[in-house]
Amino acid sequence: MRKQHSSSCSSHLFPPSSMMMMMIIILFQVCSAQNLINSTCKTLAGSNPNIDYNFCRTSLQAAPASQCAALQGLGMISIRLIRYNVTDTRCSIKQLLRNKRWDPYTRQCLNDCFDLFSDAIPSVKEAMKSFNAKRFDDANVQITSIMDASTTCEDGFKDRTGVVSPLTKRNDDAFRLSAIALSFMRIIQTRSA
Repeated sequence: MRKQHSSSCSSHLFPPSSMMMMMIIILFQVCSAQNLINSTCKTLAGSNPNIDYNFCRTSLQAAPASQCAALQGLGMISIRLIRYNVTDTRCSIKQLLRNKRWDPYTRQCLNDCFDLFSDAIPSVKEAMKSFNAKRFDDANVQITSIMDASTTCEDGFKDRTGVVSPLTKRNDDAFRLSAIALSFMRIIQTRSA
């Protein structure tokens, strides 16, 4: 005859009152992180016309570890989001260039964008290093260059009437994520001054 286990392992490790306290602490931490994201995004959106509250909030909430992050951590997460965007956009452009249907002008714009986003990858990596070292002026220059790259990429398509950019959303996201990161740096710099 087999011996049956009468209860779960967790009840042997922690008495019910301890488990309840742990659940309350975890819930409090999640709520605190949500409040920090919400309040910070509200502040950023209120002070910068390039930042949309909902975009800021949903971008940060979707990032791993954002639920546990303090302000400095959210700043780093915002830069990581730029890195993911830039890397993914470069990959997407590479895929688009494989398609032979593009007219010569659009193909040239895509090549230009590929170069811009290729250059943005080391810039965002340097921005992460600068941010961690609290060299916010350097990080600001590096993030601004990424912002400029997304704008330059998009503007290239607009130079010719009738040409539609296949990268509008990606460029817009890179620009908006950069605006968020720059605003985080400004707040962190102000608080540490």
